[in-house]
Amino acid sequence: MDRNRTVAGLDIHKDTIYLCVMSHNETIIFENVYGTLTPELQLMCSDMISYGVTEAAMESTATYWVPVWNALCDSMSLKLVNPYFIKQLPGRKSDVKDAQWIAECLLKQLIRGSFVPDKTVQDMRKYNRRIFDLNEDMTYNTNKLDAALQRCGFRLSNYVSRIKGKSYRKCIKAIIDGVTDPDKLVKLIHGRTIRKFGNDTLKSAVTGNFHQADICLIRQYTEFINMIERQIEECKNALITMCKEYFPKPFKRLQSIPGVSERAASAIIAETGADMKPFEKATNLVGWCGLKPRNDVSNNKVKSNRTTHGNRFLRQILIEISWVASRTRNCFFSNFSYVQCTQRHKNKMKIQVAIARKVLVAVWHMLTKDEDFIDVYIRRLEKEEQWINEIRTLESLVVK
Repeated sequence: MDRNRTVAGLDIHKDTIYLCVMSHNETIIFENVYGTLTPELQLMCSDMISYGVTEAAMESTATYWVPVWNALCDSMSLKLVNPYFIKQLPGRKSDVKDAQWIAECLLKQLIRGSFVPDKTVQDMRKYNRRIFDLNEDMTYNTNKLDAALQRCGFRLSNYVSRIKGKSYRKCIKAIIDGVTDPDKLVKLIHGRTIRKFGNDTLKSAVTGNFHQADICLIRQYTEFINMIERQIEECKNALITMCKEYFPKPFKRLQSIPGVSERAASAIIAETGADMKPFEKATNLVGWCGLKPRNDVSNNKVKSNRTTHGNRFLRQILIEISWVASRTRNCFFSNFSYVQCTQRHKNKMKIQVAIARKVLVAVWHMLTKDEDFIDVYIRRLEKEEQWINEIRTLESLVVK
Protein backbone atom coordinates (compact mmCIF):
# COMPACT_ATOMS: atom_id res chain seq x y z
CA MET A 1 0.00 0.00 0.00
CA ASP A 2 1.22 3.50 -0.86
CA ARG A 3 2.50 5.10 2.37
CA ASN A 4 1.97 8.60 0.99
CA ARG A 5 -1.71 7.90 0.40
CA THR A 6 -4.19 9.87 2.53
CA VAL A 7 -7.88 9.51 1.77
CA ALA A 8 -11.11 11.06 3.00
CA GLY A 9 -14.70 9.87 3.32
CA LEU A 10 -17.61 12.31 3.18
CA ASP A 11 -21.10 11.57 4.47
CA ILE A 12 -23.25 14.31 2.95
CA HIS A 13 -26.64 15.52 4.18
CA LYS A 14 -28.76 18.58 3.45
CA ASP A 15 -27.36 20.69 6.30
CA THR A 16 -24.22 18.86 7.45
CA ILE A 17 -21.19 17.04 6.05
CA TYR A 18 -19.25 14.50 8.12
CA LEU A 19 -15.56 14.27 7.18
CA CYS A 20 -13.15 11.48 8.07
CA VAL A 21 -9.48 11.63 6.97
CA MET A 22 -7.61 8.31 7.09
CA SER A 23 -3.90 7.60 6.59
CA HIS A 24 -2.33 4.68 4.73
CA ASN A 25 -2.27 2.48 7.88
CA GLU A 26 -6.05 2.89 8.44
CA THR A 27 -5.50 5.38 11.27
CA ILE A 28 -8.06 8.18 11.57
CA ILE A 29 -6.05 11.41 11.67
CA PHE A 30 -8.90 13.94 11.46
CA GLU A 31 -12.66 14.05 11.90
CA ASN A 32 -14.99 17.01 11.79
CA VAL A 33 -18.50 18.16 10.94
CA TYR A 34 -19.10 21.02 8.50
CA GLY A 35 -22.10 22.92 7.23
CA THR A 36 -23.12 23.02 3.59
CA LEU A 37 -22.73 26.77 2.97
CA THR A 38 -20.07 27.83 0.47
CA PRO A 39 -17.63 29.39 3.03
CA GLU A 40 -17.79 26.18 5.10
CA LEU A 41 -17.14 24.07 2.01
CA GLN A 42 -14.08 26.19 1.28
CA LEU A 43 -12.91 25.73 4.88
CA MET A 44 -13.38 21.96 4.59
CA CYS A 45 -11.37 21.92 1.35
CA SER A 46 -8.49 23.83 2.95
CA ASP A 47 -8.51 21.47 5.98
CA MET A 48 -8.37 18.43 3.71
CA ILE A 49 -5.46 19.91 1.75
CA SER A 50 -3.60 20.71 4.98
CA TYR A 51 -3.82 17.03 6.03
CA GLY A 52 -2.52 15.93 2.63
CA VAL A 53 -5.70 14.37 1.27
CA THR A 54 -5.22 13.27 -2.34
CA GLU A 55 -8.39 11.16 -2.76
CA ALA A 56 -11.91 11.54 -1.47
CA ALA A 57 -15.15 9.62 -1.85
CA MET A 58 -18.74 10.64 -1.25
CA GLU A 59 -22.20 9.11 -1.64
CA SER A 60 -24.49 10.40 -4.37
CA THR A 61 -27.07 11.87 -1.99
CA ALA A 62 -29.82 13.48 -4.11
CA THR A 63 -28.34 16.76 -5.46
CA TYR A 64 -26.55 17.68 -2.23
CA TRP A 65 -23.27 16.17 -3.46
CA VAL A 66 -22.99 18.56 -6.45
CA PRO A 67 -21.75 21.73 -4.61
CA VAL A 68 -19.37 19.57 -2.54
CA TRP A 69 -17.96 18.04 -5.73
CA ASN A 70 -17.54 21.47 -7.34
CA ALA A 71 -15.69 22.76 -4.26
CA LEU A 72 -13.22 19.84 -4.18
CA CYS A 73 -12.78 18.69 -7.79
CA ASP A 74 -9.88 21.07 -8.56
CA SER A 75 -7.87 20.11 -5.45
CA MET A 76 -7.99 16.29 -5.33
CA SER A 77 -9.17 13.09 -7.01
CA LEU A 78 -12.85 12.42 -6.29
CA LYS A 79 -15.13 9.40 -6.50
CA LEU A 80 -18.91 9.52 -6.47
CA VAL A 81 -20.24 6.24 -5.06
CA ASN A 82 -23.63 4.59 -5.32
CA PRO A 83 -24.90 4.18 -1.71
CA TYR A 84 -26.24 0.74 -2.61
CA PHE A 85 -22.70 -0.67 -2.97
CA ILE A 86 -21.35 0.57 0.37
CA LYS A 87 -24.40 0.05 2.53
CA GLN A 88 -23.58 -0.84 6.14
CA LEU A 89 -25.27 -3.45 8.30
CA PRO A 90 -28.21 -2.13 10.36
CA GLY A 91 -27.55 -1.53 14.04
CA ARG A 92 -23.99 -0.30 13.50
CA LYS A 93 -24.81 2.77 11.50
CA SER A 94 -24.26 6.44 12.31
CA ASP A 95 -23.17 9.48 10.33
CA VAL A 96 -19.65 9.41 11.80
CA LYS A 97 -19.26 5.70 11.12
CA ASP A 98 -20.58 6.21 7.59
CA ALA A 99 -17.77 8.68 6.85
CA GLN A 100 -15.22 6.27 8.39
CA TRP A 101 -16.58 3.38 6.36
CA ILE A 102 -16.44 5.34 3.10
CA ALA A 103 -12.83 6.36 3.80
CA GLU A 104 -11.87 2.77 4.65
CA CYS A 105 -13.50 1.39 1.50
CA LEU A 106 -11.69 4.00 -0.59
CA LEU A 107 -8.35 3.23 1.10
CA LYS A 108 -8.72 -0.49 0.37
CA GLN A 109 -9.90 0.21 -3.20
CA LEU A 110 -13.20 -1.58 -2.65
CA ILE A 111 -15.38 1.02 -4.36
CA ARG A 112 -15.71 2.18 -7.93
CA GLY A 113 -16.65 5.73 -8.79
CA SER A 114 -19.73 6.62 -10.80
CA PHE A 115 -19.56 8.49 -14.09
CA VAL A 116 -19.44 12.26 -13.55
CA PRO A 117 -18.93 14.31 -16.75
CA ASP A 118 -16.96 17.52 -17.07
CA LYS A 119 -18.47 20.95 -16.44
CA THR A 120 -19.38 21.60 -20.08
CA VAL A 121 -21.41 18.40 -20.30
CA GLN A 122 -22.96 19.11 -16.89
CA ASP A 123 -24.25 22.44 -18.25
CA MET A 124 -25.64 20.61 -21.28
CA ARG A 125 -27.35 18.16 -18.95
CA LYS A 126 -29.05 21.05 -17.16
CA TYR A 127 -30.61 22.20 -20.44
CA ASN A 128 -31.53 18.66 -21.49
CA ARG A 129 -33.19 17.72 -18.21
CA ARG A 130 -34.96 21.06 -18.05
CA ILE A 131 -36.56 20.19 -21.39
CA PHE A 132 -37.89 16.93 -19.92
CA ASP A 133 -39.34 18.81 -16.92
CA LEU A 134 -40.95 21.41 -19.18
CA ASN A 135 -42.48 18.68 -21.36
CA GLU A 136 -44.08 17.18 -18.23
CA ASP A 137 -45.42 20.63 -17.29
CA MET A 138 -46.71 21.05 -20.84
CA THR A 139 -48.65 17.77 -20.70
CA TYR A 140 -50.09 18.59 -17.27
CA ASN A 141 -51.27 22.10 -18.20
CA THR A 142 -52.57 21.03 -21.62
CA ASN A 143 -54.76 18.43 -19.91
CA LYS A 144 -55.91 21.07 -17.41
CA LEU A 145 -56.85 23.37 -20.29
CA ASP A 146 -58.87 20.64 -22.00
CA ALA A 147 -60.60 19.82 -18.69
CA ALA A 148 -61.59 23.48 -18.30
CA LEU A 149 -63.07 23.47 -21.82
CA GLN A 150 -64.83 20.15 -21.23
CA ARG A 151 -66.57 21.65 -18.17
CA CYS A 152 -68.00 24.31 -20.46
CA GLY A 153 -69.34 21.68 -22.88
CA PHE A 154 -66.62 22.29 -25.51
CA ARG A 155 -65.93 18.76 -26.89
CA LEU A 156 -63.65 19.38 -29.88
CA SER A 157 -60.86 17.26 -28.34
CA ASN A 158 -63.09 14.21 -28.91
CA TYR A 159 -62.79 14.67 -32.67
CA VAL A 160 -59.24 15.92 -33.30
CA SER A 161 -56.07 13.84 -33.06
CA ARG A 162 -54.07 16.37 -31.02
CA ILE A 163 -55.04 18.96 -28.45
CA LYS A 164 -52.15 21.13 -29.62
CA GLY A 165 -53.33 21.04 -33.24
CA LYS A 166 -54.06 24.17 -35.30
CA SER A 167 -57.85 23.79 -35.32
CA TYR A 168 -58.02 23.38 -31.56
CA ARG A 169 -55.74 26.35 -30.92
CA LYS A 170 -57.62 28.62 -33.31
CA CYS A 171 -60.87 27.88 -31.49
CA ILE A 172 -59.27 28.57 -28.10
CA LYS A 173 -57.88 31.89 -29.32
CA ALA A 174 -61.32 32.87 -30.62
CA ILE A 175 -62.95 31.95 -27.28
CA ILE A 176 -60.39 34.05 -25.38
CA ASP A 177 -61.21 36.96 -27.71
CA GLY A 178 -64.90 36.57 -26.82
CA VAL A 179 -66.11 34.63 -29.87
CA THR A 180 -68.34 31.79 -28.62
CA ASP A 181 -70.79 31.52 -31.54
CA PRO A 182 -70.70 27.87 -32.81
CA ASP A 183 -71.19 28.98 -36.45
CA LYS A 184 -68.01 31.08 -36.26
CA LEU A 185 -66.00 28.51 -34.30
CA VAL A 186 -66.78 25.65 -36.68
CA LYS A 187 -65.31 27.67 -39.57
CA LEU A 188 -61.91 27.59 -37.82
CA ILE A 189 -61.75 23.78 -37.92
CA HIS A 190 -59.75 22.11 -40.68
CA GLY A 191 -61.79 20.96 -43.68
CA ARG A 192 -60.54 17.37 -43.44
CA THR A 193 -61.93 17.08 -39.91
CA ILE A 194 -65.28 18.55 -41.02
CA ARG A 195 -65.51 16.10 -43.94
CA LYS A 196 -64.71 13.19 -41.63
CA PHE A 197 -67.26 13.88 -38.87
CA GLY A 198 -69.73 16.26 -40.49
CA ASN A 199 -70.49 19.93 -39.99
CA ASP A 200 -73.45 19.37 -37.64
CA THR A 201 -71.49 17.07 -35.29
CA LEU A 202 -68.60 19.51 -34.97
CA LYS A 203 -70.96 22.44 -34.54
CA SER A 204 -72.51 20.63 -31.58
CA ALA A 205 -69.01 19.83 -30.25
CA VAL A 206 -67.96 23.50 -30.15
CA THR A 207 -71.23 24.67 -28.63
CA GLY A 208 -70.57 25.51 -25.00
CA ASN A 209 -71.68 27.62 -22.06
CA PHE A 210 -68.77 29.98 -21.33
CA HIS A 211 -68.83 32.26 -18.28
CA GLN A 212 -66.37 35.07 -17.69
CA ALA A 213 -64.52 33.00 -15.08
CA ASP A 214 -64.11 30.14 -17.57
CA ILE A 215 -62.69 32.44 -20.24
CA CYS A 216 -60.28 33.93 -17.69
CA LEU A 217 -58.97 30.48 -16.69
CA ILE A 218 -58.66 29.40 -20.34
CA ARG A 219 -56.63 32.52 -21.07
CA GLN A 220 -54.33 31.86 -18.09
CA TYR A 221 -53.74 28.23 -19.09
CA THR A 222 -53.01 29.31 -22.67
CA GLU A 223 -50.52 31.97 -21.60
CA PHE A 224 -48.77 29.48 -19.33
CA ILE A 225 -48.56 26.89 -22.13
CA ASN A 226 -47.12 29.51 -24.51
CA MET A 227 -44.50 30.42 -21.90
CA ILE A 228 -43.53 26.75 -21.50
CA GLU A 229 -43.21 26.36 -25.28
CA ARG A 230 -40.98 29.42 -25.44
CA GLN A 231 -38.73 28.07 -22.68
CA ILE A 232 -38.51 24.64 -24.34
CA GLU A 233 -37.44 26.25 -27.60
CA GLU A 234 -34.89 28.40 -25.76
CA CYS A 235 -33.35 25.36 -24.02
CA LYS A 236 -33.28 23.36 -27.26
CA ASN A 237 -31.51 26.15 -29.15
CA ALA A 238 -28.96 26.61 -26.35
CA LEU A 239 -28.27 22.87 -26.19
CA ILE A 240 -27.85 22.51 -29.97
CA THR A 241 -25.56 25.56 -30.03
CA MET A 242 -23.32 23.98 -27.37
CA CYS A 243 -23.23 20.70 -29.29
CA LYS A 244 -22.17 22.46 -32.48
CA GLU A 245 -19.52 24.44 -30.60
CA TYR A 246 -17.93 21.69 -28.44
CA PHE A 247 -18.86 18.43 -30.20
CA PRO A 248 -19.45 19.23 -33.89
CA LYS A 249 -18.28 15.90 -35.35
CA PRO A 250 -20.10 13.55 -32.92
CA PHE A 251 -23.22 15.74 -33.20
CA LYS A 252 -23.27 15.43 -36.99
CA ARG A 253 -22.26 11.76 -36.92
CA LEU A 254 -25.06 10.69 -34.57
CA GLN A 255 -27.67 12.17 -36.90
CA SER A 256 -26.72 9.54 -39.50
CA ILE A 257 -28.54 6.93 -37.34
CA PRO A 258 -32.15 6.39 -38.52
CA GLY A 259 -34.56 8.16 -36.17
CA VAL A 260 -31.96 10.47 -34.61
CA SER A 261 -32.75 14.17 -35.08
CA GLU A 262 -30.86 17.22 -33.80
CA ARG A 263 -32.83 17.09 -30.55
CA ALA A 264 -32.08 13.37 -30.03
CA ALA A 265 -28.38 13.76 -30.89
CA SER A 266 -28.02 16.69 -28.49
CA ALA A 267 -29.73 14.68 -25.72
CA ILE A 268 -27.38 11.70 -26.24
CA ILE A 269 -24.31 13.95 -26.09
CA ALA A 270 -25.64 15.80 -23.05
CA GLU A 271 -26.07 12.55 -21.10
CA THR A 272 -22.99 10.60 -22.26
CA GLY A 273 -20.58 13.45 -22.99
CA ALA A 274 -19.59 12.00 -26.41
CA ASP A 275 -16.61 10.36 -24.66
CA MET A 276 -16.84 6.60 -24.22
CA LYS A 277 -13.66 6.21 -22.12
CA PRO A 278 -15.63 5.76 -18.85
CA PHE A 279 -17.38 2.77 -20.50
CA GLU A 280 -14.96 -0.02 -21.39
CA LYS A 281 -17.49 -1.95 -23.46
CA ALA A 282 -20.81 -1.24 -25.10
CA THR A 283 -22.49 -3.48 -22.51
CA ASN A 284 -21.27 -1.14 -19.74
CA LEU A 285 -22.99 1.81 -21.43
CA VAL A 286 -26.16 -0.23 -21.95
CA GLY A 287 -26.21 -1.24 -18.28
CA TRP A 288 -25.56 2.35 -17.14
CA CYS A 289 -28.50 3.50 -19.25
CA GLY A 290 -30.79 0.82 -17.81
CA LEU A 291 -31.56 -1.08 -21.03
CA LYS A 292 -29.79 -4.29 -20.01
CA PRO A 293 -31.85 -7.27 -18.75
CA ARG A 294 -31.00 -8.09 -15.13
CA ASN A 295 -29.34 -11.39 -14.23
CA ASP A 296 -31.46 -12.78 -11.38
CA VAL A 297 -31.16 -16.58 -11.29
CA SER A 298 -31.56 -18.79 -8.21
CA ASN A 299 -31.69 -22.60 -8.17
CA ASN A 300 -31.59 -22.59 -12.00
CA LYS A 301 -34.77 -20.51 -12.09
CA VAL A 302 -34.94 -17.07 -13.66
CA LYS A 303 -36.65 -14.84 -11.12
CA SER A 304 -36.63 -11.70 -13.23
CA ASN A 305 -35.23 -10.46 -16.51
CA ARG A 306 -36.61 -6.94 -16.34
CA THR A 307 -34.33 -4.09 -17.37
CA THR A 308 -32.21 -2.51 -14.66
CA HIS A 309 -32.42 1.02 -13.29
CA GLY A 310 -30.28 3.60 -15.04
CA ASN A 311 -30.21 7.01 -16.67
CA ARG A 312 -33.92 7.60 -17.29
CA PHE A 313 -33.35 10.68 -19.44
CA LEU A 314 -31.13 8.83 -21.92
CA ARG A 315 -33.43 5.79 -21.85
CA GLN A 316 -36.50 7.89 -22.64
CA ILE A 317 -34.91 9.60 -25.64
CA LEU A 318 -33.65 6.22 -26.93
CA ILE A 319 -37.16 4.73 -26.74
CA GLU A 320 -38.45 7.71 -28.74
CA ILE A 321 -35.67 7.12 -31.30
CA SER A 322 -36.63 3.44 -31.52
CA TRP A 323 -40.24 4.28 -32.42
CA VAL A 324 -39.10 6.60 -35.21
CA ALA A 325 -36.44 4.16 -36.44
CA SER A 326 -38.93 1.26 -36.52
CA ARG A 327 -41.11 3.33 -38.89
CA THR A 328 -38.24 4.48 -41.15
CA ARG A 329 -38.38 2.68 -44.47
CA ASN A 330 -35.51 0.55 -45.77
CA CYS A 331 -33.33 0.50 -42.66
CA PHE A 332 -32.07 -2.21 -40.32
CA PHE A 333 -34.28 -1.19 -37.39
CA SER A 334 -37.56 -1.17 -39.33
CA ASN A 335 -36.70 -4.54 -40.88
CA PHE A 336 -35.84 -5.93 -37.42
CA SER A 337 -39.13 -4.60 -35.99
CA TYR A 338 -41.13 -6.14 -38.86
CA VAL A 339 -39.50 -9.56 -38.52
CA GLN A 340 -39.83 -9.70 -34.71
CA CYS A 341 -43.37 -8.27 -34.41
CA THR A 342 -45.10 -9.49 -37.59
CA GLN A 343 -43.39 -12.77 -38.38
CA ARG A 344 -42.40 -13.96 -34.89
CA HIS A 345 -45.34 -12.27 -33.09
CA LYS A 346 -43.30 -10.79 -30.25
CA ASN A 347 -44.43 -7.97 -27.96
CA LYS A 348 -43.99 -4.64 -29.73
CA MET A 349 -42.96 -2.73 -26.60
CA LYS A 350 -40.22 -5.25 -25.81
CA ILE A 351 -38.96 -4.96 -29.39
CA GLN A 352 -38.75 -1.16 -28.97
CA VAL A 353 -36.50 -1.70 -25.93
CA ALA A 354 -34.37 -4.07 -28.01
CA ILE A 355 -34.09 -1.49 -30.81
CA ALA A 356 -33.16 1.22 -28.28
CA ARG A 357 -30.42 -1.08 -26.96
CA LYS A 358 -29.10 -1.65 -30.50
CA VAL A 359 -29.09 2.09 -31.16
CA LEU A 360 -27.08 2.69 -27.98
CA VAL A 361 -24.57 -0.02 -28.95
CA ALA A 362 -24.21 1.67 -32.34
CA VAL A 363 -23.64 5.01 -30.57
CA TRP A 364 -20.84 3.47 -28.47
CA HIS A 365 -19.05 2.04 -31.51
CA MET A 366 -19.45 5.22 -33.56
CA LEU A 367 -18.07 7.49 -30.82
CA THR A 368 -15.31 5.05 -29.80
CA LYS A 369 -14.06 4.26 -33.31
CA ASP A 370 -14.86 7.69 -34.76
CA GLU A 371 -16.95 6.16 -37.57
CA ASP A 372 -20.26 6.94 -39.26
CA PHE A 373 -23.30 4.70 -38.97
CA ILE A 374 -23.32 1.76 -41.40
CA ASP A 375 -26.75 0.31 -42.12
CA VAL A 376 -26.31 -3.45 -42.57
CA TYR A 377 -29.72 -3.81 -44.23
CA ILE A 378 -28.97 -1.22 -46.93
CA ARG A 379 -25.52 -2.72 -47.52
CA ARG A 380 -27.10 -6.15 -47.98
CA LEU A 381 -29.62 -4.74 -50.48
CA GLU A 382 -26.78 -3.08 -52.40
CA LYS A 383 -24.85 -6.37 -52.57
CA GLU A 384 -27.95 -8.24 -53.72
CA GLU A 385 -28.52 -5.64 -56.43
CA GLN A 386 -24.86 -5.93 -57.47
CA TRP A 387 -25.14 -9.71 -57.70
CA ILE A 388 -28.31 -9.44 -59.79
CA ASN A 389 -26.58 -7.03 -62.19
CA GLU A 390 -23.59 -9.38 -62.51
CA ILE A 391 -25.88 -12.35 -63.20
CA ARG A 392 -27.75 -10.39 -65.87
CA THR A 393 -24.45 -9.37 -67.46
CA LEU A 394 -23.30 -13.01 -67.55
CA GLU A 395 -26.65 -14.13 -69.01
CA SER A 396 -26.40 -11.54 -71.76
CA LEU A 397 -22.87 -12.72 -72.60
CA VAL A 398 -24.02 -16.35 -72.73
CA VAL A 399 -26.91 -15.48 -75.07
CA LYS A 400 -24.52 -13.66 -77.41
